[in-house]
Amino acid sequence: MDVTFPRSGLIDGEKVTDFFRSHVQEINIEELPLPYCAVATDLTTGRELALNEGDLIEAIRASISVPGIFTPVKKNGSFLIDGGLVNPVPVSVVRNMGADYVIAVDLNHDIVDKRSADSIAPVDSSLASVVDQPPPPKWRIAQDLTNRLNEFSSPALSQVRQWLHRDPVPNIFDVLTTSINIMEVQITATKLATDPPDLLIQPKLGDIRFLEFHRAEEAIAEGYREATTQLKERWKGAVKSDLSKDS
Repeated sequence: MDVTFPRSGLIDGEKVTDFFRSHVQEINIEELPLPYCAVATDLTTGRELALNEGDLIEAIRASISVPGIFTPVKKNGSFLIDGGLVNPVPVSVVRNMGADYVIAVDLNHDIVDKRSADSIAPVDSSLASVVDQPPPPKWRIAQDLTNRLNEFSSPALSQVRQWLHRDPVPNIFDVLTTSINIMEVQITATKLATDPPDLLIQPKLGDIRFLEFHRAEEAIAEGYREATTQLKERWKGAVKSDLSKDS
């Protein structure tokens, strides 16, 4: 990652883009075997943009440009940032793409009211075969990013790390990301009320902080648990509905 003078973002996106290109095949979105869309926000107009054609990596890079953290992406004269600012759980976008059944994952469910580390449920032994499986190469991006960041030996970054750990106060990353998360929670609630998905999965990930890629195992296990719970609830509801019809 390029830590930059904060003109438009603390982290320049060039190295992030180069890193993705070294792991992900360069391809246009319209050439993918499955329909795909990345959501971004036009910084000038505030409009939601559904990026469903053109360079895949560029679209991903725009959609993850958290304001103040990553520099915006310039595309067709516009500056694009994280789509979560306008549509954190883009159910409407997927429906417009022609989806018959929408499964949405809300990652902001308890992001503001964070849990303590002790309240995180341990990884269930029954999930060991799911969580402990070595991921295929294309899924190792997060771990590689963490390793690269830890290996980065810039004197300036060392000073930043010392400064961030000196006092027990929220660091600049926490202030920026938590502020955005508070806003996204409110927007998410409104969006889901007006355009609910067919199945909503809300894993409890509030204790996992920004860039904590090393906690992926916890996130995967929590996501698996919540998805399983929702599927069981949906199945029970379907059974009760069928029984009531028969009676």
